[in-house]
Amino acid sequence: MVRTVKQPDIRKAEIISAARRLFQTRDYERTTMQDVMNDLGIAKGTIYYYFPSKEDLLNAVIDQMAGETFDRMQSVVDNAGGNALERIRQLIAAGNIADDNPEVMAQIHNPKNAGMHASMLAAAVKISAPLYARVIQQGCEEGLFEVDAPLEAAELILTSVQFLLDTGIYQWTEEDLTRRAAALPGLIETILKAQPGSFQFLIQQEHGSSK
Repeated sequence: MVRTVKQPDIRKAEIISAARRLFQTRDYERTTMQDVMNDLGIAKGTIYYYFPSKEDLLNAVIDQMAGETFDRMQSVVDNAGGNALERIRQLIAAGNIADDNPEVMAQIHNPKNAGMHASMLAAAVKISAPLYARVIQQGCEEGLFEVDAPLEAAELILTSVQFLLDTGIYQWTEEDLTRRAAALPGLIETILKAQPGSFQFLIQQEHGSSK
């Protein structure tokens, strides 16, 4: 049988896609590197050449998910209509990766992966803040916001949301989390000098997503 030789980037992408599919269908803990090899029909040396461990493979899956999320958010900034508040709603929806990747996200929230979890949140802030900054600048031009430093405002808000409301980082009680989430719209309105109530939709979205 003739062995199929593929370009490194193609082979690497195939391994990541297969692992992601298996993590979702079998769950991360039950999936082995051998399972991924069997799925693709590749040799042990091939998979370990690209990914020395299953944790490295999980990191690659997370990077792929983050890239897809960024592309969706970029499309909102480039193509979506509406004022700044409407586009922020769309950015939030586009940036939600948990619904389509529950098993991978559950693994990220595993306490033993706390370091990787924090790194992922930091990366999310870094890639999404410039997109939010563009929309905040639009809001300033529309008279909805008044901010001298849109990028820094976006970084401050996103860092607070990503870390402070993440129960994988802080072990809040339900009461703690509810209180902080309720305070969030007013705090954002203060930072952006937006009209009171402008960001009340954040609480409504949170309630809707928890159903």
